[in-house]
Amino acid sequence: MTPARLSLLDRSRTRAGEPDAQALRHTVERAVRAEELGHHRFWVAEHHAVPGIASGSPPVLVAAIAARTSRIRVGSGGVMLPNHQPLVVAEQFAMLEALFPGRVDLGVGRSLGFTGPVRRALRSTGADTFAEDLAELRSYLDGTAPVTARPRLDRPPPLFVLATGRGLAVGGDAGLPVVLGGPVLDDDSLGERLDDYRARARAAGAQPYVVVSLDVLVADSVAAARELAVPEAWALAAARATGEFPALEPVDDRRPMTERQRERVDSAVGRTVHGDEATVAGALDDLFARTGADELLASTSTFDLDALRESDTRLAALWTRRPR
Repeated sequence: MTPARLSLLDRSRTRAGEPDAQALRHTVERAVRAEELGHHRFWVAEHHAVPGIASGSPPVLVAAIAARTSRIRVGSGGVMLPNHQPLVVAEQFAMLEALFPGRVDLGVGRSLGFTGPVRRALRSTGADTFAEDLAELRSYLDGTAPVTARPRLDRPPPLFVLATGRGLAVGGDAGLPVVLGGPVLDDDSLGERLDDYRARARAAGAQPYVVVSLDVLVADSVAAARELAVPEAWALAAARATGEFPALEPVDDRRPMTERQRERVDSAVGRTVHGDEATVAGALDDLFARTGADELLASTSTFDLDALRESDTRLAALWTRRPR
């Protein structure tokens, strides 16, 4: 049985032939549509100096989305703590919560910049202080730090940990919800790691909460949905080859590819859930049976915006028909 909550993560993917600003407008429009479709939350991401992604400042984009919506939860998936002082992050999200009470989430991660020059521009030291930074951030939000983050809140926004590497253990020890995505979902040890997370969270006096995030594309057939997955897969394959993550292009399986490119595209498509409603429902049921997750955060993107809107609509409709 699939979990109760369905949410979206939008990374403000740029598209060939469009200015970056258009990608941000698409994100806001998609959030408005997600609220209409009944999604639980809508998150945005943080990437710096990446040609294919327009959003480098989640708090600014969250504010724009919250101002255009009225009910859906909005937040970050996530703010990368190595790039920021914890006090500044606390102040930004406390302000968002004060302006849009009861609607703001703060997801945090530990990823560094995409390339060496970007990491240097961010003044990254490469030191892993994520657990310490997370604890400091929490202290500002809950009012236990030596200084008080303003505006002061009676109920700070909830924190989520993007669980890569040691993130599951860190999230469990902190008693926080975790978000899983990428290759970790295919890890043979995932079940054991989730058991460990849940045990740590309960030991910390918290209720475990697991969100799984992956691309989900719904179309008339498996073949049609695969075509929608190929542009993102092509961008991932290009990034592996060139070190630069490009804007989305209108790519399909008919484009000539080298054997290595074909392998990378097929591998990336294979990590998505795609197909008609029955195929997608079955794949998601299998995923949630394996992980026991509480929520799906669909991180889908494709070049064709009309097809993306249709896929979002079909996924939402599928969700409302799931077994209770």
